[in-house]
Amino acid sequence: MGARMKGCLAASVVAALSAWLLMPWLRVMCWGLPLCFKGEPARLPMPVSRVRALDVADTFGAPRSGGRRHEGVDIFAPRHTPILSTTAGVVVSVGDNRLGGHAVQILGPGGQWHYYAHLETFGEIRIGQRVPAGFPIGTVGDSGNAKGTPPHLHYGTYSLFMKAEDPLPRLRGRARMGSW
Repeated sequence: MGARMKGCLAASVVAALSAWLLMPWLRVMCWGLPLCFKGEPARLPMPVSRVRALDVADTFGAPRSGGRRHEGVDIFAPRHTPILSTTAGVVVSVGDNRLGGHAVQILGPGGQWHYYAHLETFGEIRIGQRVPAGFPIGTVGDSGNAKGTPPHLHYGTYSLFMKAEDPLPRLRGRARMGSW
């Protein structure tokens, strides 16, 4: 191999390594890629401790302000009740947004996104981290546009292409139903 080719190869490796280190989304997506090839679980465990799925009202698709639709279910529980990841996955975001307040997104099996919002506190969780099912990701609260409402977790699931899906049938252990 000539000196010029070695130089080009070295520059390519340096550029790829730099992109890898500087682009967290690239690391998360590559780290989570094997998950995309596994199927979505047919059943999901309840993400809020001490709450039964039968006690959760199915408000998926209900009208919301500004012409929006509710893209998940609200799971009411006392403030600071632990919230656990429903699947193994890679943490894609941890932070705040206008509607969800303190929120976490996890990329799980089948490329499905799991969205946890209105948290009171975050667990020991960071972007790019691989988490097992049952990993503590935070506690129930009323952050974001839920401020002043009874504490609850907004839990939503989305297809690989970000189409909202009703998580409640799988939380109740039933076959998946179509989304709205």
